[in-house]
Order: sequence, then structure tokens, then C-alpha cells
Amino acid sequence: MPDFLQYPDRETLMENIAEDVADQLGAAITARGSATLAVPGGTTPAPFLTLLSKTDIDWSKVRVMLTDERFVPESSERSNTRLLRETLMQNNAAAAQLVPFYKRADNPEDVLGELTTAISSALPLDVCVLGMGEDMHTASLFPEADRLNEGLDLKSTAVLLPMRAPGAPEPRLTLTAPVLRAARNIHILIAGEGKKSAFEAAMVAGPASEAPIRVVLDAPNQVDVHYAD
Repeated sequence: MPDFLQYPDRETLMENIAEDVADQLGAAITARGSATLAVPGGTTPAPFLTLLSKTDIDWSKVRVMLTDERFVPESSERSNTRLLRETLMQNNAAAAQLVPFYKRADNPEDVLGELTTAISSALPLDVCVLGMGEDMHTASLFPEADRLNEGLDLKSTAVLLPMRAPGAPEPRLTLTAPVLRAARNIHILIAGEGKKSAFEAAMVAGPASEAPIRVVLDAPNQVDVHYAD
């Protein structure tokens, strides 16, 4: 059962999750000499990422990756990698190593093997921060996506999958459910009444194909849900 942490405002939420993530990364570095962090794209987590970039840990020993990416170049305003460079990969965290989720090609399948090799070498995740949509998707595990069943398969050895979904204007690349669930520390960041209602719906038993966030909510390690209106 995840811990549901409600904050009085979004600013307090962002400050607290940044502090928690920094502490967990620091502990991982102390225990194992390095740490791997996965973070979401989108505009909601941007303040958290900027705050995290200023924390005082040995960022030279941290590998940073996205949980998922739109298959667009960094020159695109829809690029999560671009947003990551403008927020987290600044200040103290400029010393971190960014693990790529995009390489120029006609289709994500053309570079899947190369990207998977780099990502696999940085696993398992020490800290994974996820968002959630009002449709209860997380990363790019969308209800009705073309390869959703593969992405949710807990017996699969796949690390990264291309994903195409109704309403998504471009293909995506996403970490799979086994990779996300294996993170030593998991945080889910949600804001607004619509997402709170979606979270409550996801907590009701049902198939993960209808609410992909469910595969993370019952992960074996600690899951903290951070919420503010």
C-alpha cells in the first residue's frame, strides 16, 4: 500500500520531494558508490527538478534518465530531454551523467537496441519519480497503447519499448513495468483534483491495462504518492 502524502500547496510538495530524492540518492552513493535516478517529463515536475538541481550531493556519481520520451529531437518543444536539460541538468546537477532516450532515426525501433544497452548499464534504478495522467497512465504506458501488454508484462526482460497510443501525436519510448517496479525508491507526483480522483480510482482493484499506474502502486519497495491541489 503506497503512502499518500498531501501538502498544503504545490511549492511545499516540490520542496519536500526534492529533499527526499536528494537524501535517497546520497544514501545510494554512500552504499554503492553511485546512483541512478529516473524522472518524468512534462511541465508539472519542472519546479521539483529545478530544486533538485541545487541540492548538495555528489552529482558526478549520479546517472539521470527519463521514465519515457517522445520520439522527437531536442530542438522540439515537446522534447522531455530538452526540458530535463533546462531544469535538472543545471547548477550542482550539471555534473550528472544523462542517459539518452533519443537518437536520430526514422523510427524508435531503429535505435531501440542502442538506447537499451546504455539504459540497461545504469539499472537498477535507485530512485524513480513518476507522474500520472487523469487516464491513469504512467511513463508512456497508456491505456489502449499498441504494446501496452508487453510493457506491463512482469515476466518480460524488455527494458525499453516503443509505444504508440491514441491521441499521442508521435511515438514514445518508455521504461517497462518491471524496470519501474524494481526501483529501490518510488515517488509518484500528482497535482490537482482530477489526478487525485484518478489515483483513488486506480487504488480500486482492477486490471493494469485499464489503469497502468497500478503496476507501480503495488511495487515491492516503498512507494510515496505526493499530492497537492
